[in-house]
Amino acid sequence: MLRQQDVGHRIVVRRIVGIREGRPLFSDALGELVELSETHLTLATAQGPLRVPVAQVHRAKRVPPTRRPTAAAVVALERAADEAWPAPTRGRLGDWLLRSAEGWTGRANSALPVGDPDRPLPAAVDAVERWYAERGQPAIINTPLPLAAPVGAELDERGWTTRPPTLVQTAPLPLAAAGLGGPDAAVVEVVAAPSGDWLAIAAGRKGGLPDAARHVLTAVGQVRFAHAYVDRTLVAIGRGTVTGEGRWLGLSLIEVLPPARRQGLARRVIGELAAWGGSAGATRAFLQVEQRNTPALALYQSLGFTTHHTYLTRVAPH
Repeated sequence: MLRQQDVGHRIVVRRIVGIREGRPLFSDALGELVELSETHLTLATAQGPLRVPVAQVHRAKRVPPTRRPTAAAVVALERAADEAWPAPTRGRLGDWLLRSAEGWTGRANSALPVGDPDRPLPAAVDAVERWYAERGQPAIINTPLPLAAPVGAELDERGWTTRPPTLVQTAPLPLAAAGLGGPDAAVVEVVAAPSGDWLAIAAGRKGGLPDAARHVLTAVGQVRFAHAYVDRTLVAIGRGTVTGEGRWLGLSLIEVLPPARRQGLARRVIGELAAWGGSAGATRAFLQVEQRNTPALALYQSLGFTTHHTYLTRVAPH
């Protein structure tokens, strides 16, 4: 049967649709799993969303994607994502990237092991551990899969722990149904610098904003900050960047305050950022979302996002 780590991936489900002469009738469905609960699962199929009660599921399993991205495509997208979330302190091991940002977010405080580290793999991991130890930080490596599977195997042998998987999702621009929704009174502005209130919401989500965080948020050539107001009160935010030689719109920090949720504001924020990204020349959008965040995955699926690849955040033992 399926588990939460299957959310965001392509699955096939054989379900019971009736009984004939005392024997069950089955029907198969293929699609992306966007929600899994104790009572039902929801697939995004070519015919639209399909909600299946767990009691009707006879068999279900993950299946390979219709087309796996090439190693070059994964590397290019990971490089674009790094440009969109730039750590102020950086180093290199051959092609590998080493990043530090005062501990603010895992992405900005982890090594990215894509390409050739210019040394044997065990020596490369040793060098990563030393680099972070010199900065008084835990060693963290983000391993895109399946590209960095050999790195993951080396980390397994060393006893590194694994955080919940993160899905890197992509969609063509313009986004499907983006910009629709939200209360009529909502006003969304996309500007070049975040307001103090915008930063306060981001700090609440990310646990503070050290100086390094401000660098991560603003040190991108093309970056915009979405502010959604209702009755002149800021209730939702978002951030967009254009990187990867101008091809990729990166979406991050899509956040709606609790009292304003479930009104379509996240869709509105994403729509405005997508419109800006398209006008800046981007042709595709990407975002990163934990696979256990099923409400966000359902929203992104409705906008046309699918999983490009997955990465695991690995942490060295103390």
